[in-house]
Amino acid sequence: MTERTAIIRNANGIHCRPSALILQATKNYTGSLEITSDHGATDLRSVIGLIGLGLTQGLEVTIHVDGPDETAMADSLYELFERRFDFPPKSSR
Repeated sequence: MTERTAIIRNANGIHCRPSALILQATKNYTGSLEITSDHGATDLRSVIGLIGLGLTQGLEVTIHVDGPDETAMADSLYELFERRFDFPPKSSR
């Protein structure tokens, strides 16, 4: 099992759009994926569970990955939870 601890950086926390991107990143993974925080725990393939945790900016979460290429998956999920999402993206002008 591989674990990563991340801090939610997005100003609006992990709401619907970030949750959708996180679930998309996990859809083909055959191993076990879980996230825990002071607000509880859930399988990372459950959008309702993920949104239901109420993950707000500054909250610490632990990502648990068990299965094939677990280190790469844990690193990928870490990056998503630490990301400052910009919806819609700002133009590069």
